[in-house]
Amino acid sequence: MKSIRDIDVRSKKIFVRVDYNVPVDGNLNITDDNRILETLDLIQYLVKRQAKVILASHMGRPNGKKDPNLSLALVAKKLSRIIGTPVLFVDDCIGDDVEKIVGQLNDGQVMLLENLRFYKEEKDNNEAFAKKLADLCDVYVNNAFAVSHRDQASVTGIPRFAKESVAGFLLEKEVQSYYDSVENPKRPLVAIIGGAKVSSKLAALENMLKFVDQFIIGGAMANTFLKSQGVDTKGSLIEEGLLNTAADIVQKAKEQGIDFMLPCDLVCAEIFDKNARVRTVLLDQIPDQWMAMDIGPKTALQYARAIKSAQTIVWNGPMGVFEMEKFMPGTQIVADAIADSSAFSIVGGGDTGLAAKKCKVTDKISYISTGGGAFLHLMEGKKLPGVVALE
Repeated sequence: MKSIRDIDVRSKKIFVRVDYNVPVDGNLNITDDNRILETLDLIQYLVKRQAKVILASHMGRPNGKKDPNLSLALVAKKLSRIIGTPVLFVDDCIGDDVEKIVGQLNDGQVMLLENLRFYKEEKDNNEAFAKKLADLCDVYVNNAFAVSHRDQASVTGIPRFAKESVAGFLLEKEVQSYYDSVENPKRPLVAIIGGAKVSSKLAALENMLKFVDQFIIGGAMANTFLKSQGVDTKGSLIEEGLLNTAADIVQKAKEQGIDFMLPCDLVCAEIFDKNARVRTVLLDQIPDQWMAMDIGPKTALQYARAIKSAQTIVWNGPMGVFEMEKFMPGTQIVADAIADSSAFSIVGGGDTGLAAKKCKVTDKISYISTGGGAFLHLMEGKKLPGVVALE
């Protein structure tokens, strides 16, 4: 990819696709500004070099209709406070008024366009819409890793029409961190894979067999693997249609000399509820109709010992229903082990990033991805359309 560092940006109109899809509470207050903070280095770089900065993002799922609750106006105000200079907000992203305002931008000035998804043409990757966006700028910059697995107008459409298309700092950092941790790691490489379903991580698991030295499996997806190995998991969440596939993955790992670690004990509950009765049991002691909600303490300690020997760690998916305090310990022990490790550690965004934050280990993780879906896309061995568009 060509980088923003490779071009002279002075006095040029620089269209930067960012990811400002931030969480907002009922009073329209931004509850987590991390996605904004991750873009500051690029914005400051461009402002310092007297570029005319046009920021664009989506927010939420307005389904092609204007929704005041999903306006990026509040993001413009927040960004203004953070960088200490006014950010010009425009209540549209295409049209004569937008073109006029862009044409009047001063060198070093920053503006933010309205929510791109107020137009259905954005998600449809409409060619005419993409061209209108491209016409606003001299240079297009993709700095939104989190949406780079999407084939949408502001991601893959604009590069077809922009005079120059380059990668921003965050996109570069995300892609490099993936390759450093998965495809060119210091060994041993330990992959910690959790979450609810094998189906959501199946392609990633199969692709990662090419790279990892050890798999650590947790979350509800572990139930399917356990059942594929003959364990009666009683009322636990199972993907019956993937039992043979799960067994095949375990067998392939064994044939390739990859240590495939599954739970040896579980924290089970009578019902899926934060106030449910709970028991910690070995695999052959799960009560009838009860369900696994977390890995057990013996499993957690085994996993922690395995993590200690790693030189590279990739973590994607919690070990249990960490949102409920009773079922958080497994994820906490694993998170603490990663934090205590000297290995290069990368967390795959989404729920895993949230788990790392709840476990208070974010400052001890080498890199936390800003895009769960895009990171998983890479783990599956696929190229990101947003990156391909820049090549």
